[in-house]
Formats: sequence, structure tokens, C-alpha cells
Amino acid sequence: MIDERHYYVYILASGIGGTLYVGVTNNLFRRIPEHKERKADRFTARYGVDRLVYFEAHDTIDAAIAREKRIKRWRRSWKVQLIEKDNPNWDDRFAALRP
Repeated sequence: MIDERHYYVYILASGIGGTLYVGVTNNLFRRIPEHKERKADRFTARYGVDRLVYFEAHDTIDAAIAREKRIKRWRRSWKVQLIEKDNPNWDDRFAALRP
């Protein structure tokens, strides 16, 4: 469940095995629609990266940013493993988050 007192590291994909984007936010309900509407980021808009395939919560912004930076440095294969551990079909998890 999404809690507004947390910070989130998330991974978006353009599709199964597609382009990946790693980001951080304090509000997934605001940020993910920005990506879907192509308003958030030039990279995600250009490559159609708007499928929420992974996210995790952190108690502090510092912890979330540190984790985001760490994941961004990972090899692609490690990111794919992280996604597929709980989301083998790369489903868009955003719709399921809505209350």
C-alpha cells in the first residue's frame, strides 16, 4: 500500500525487456501520471517509458536517493532481475495501486 509518509524508488519500462528508467519520488500518484502524460521527463517521453514495473518504499529521502543512485549504477541484467523477482511479466503496477 502507498503511504504518503514514505519516499519511493521506482523503475519504469517501455515494455517487456524495453528501455528502463529509475527515479525517486515522494508521491507515486502524482509522478507516474506525469510520466504517462509525457510531462515528467524528456527521456521517458522520448522513449515511451511509462510502465511502472517496480517500486520500493523508504522512510527518508536520503535513503531513497542513495538507493536510486545505487540501482542506476547497476548492470541492466541486475535491474531486470530486480523487476522479475516480483513482476515476471513486467505488468504495469500503477493501476493496482489506486485505492
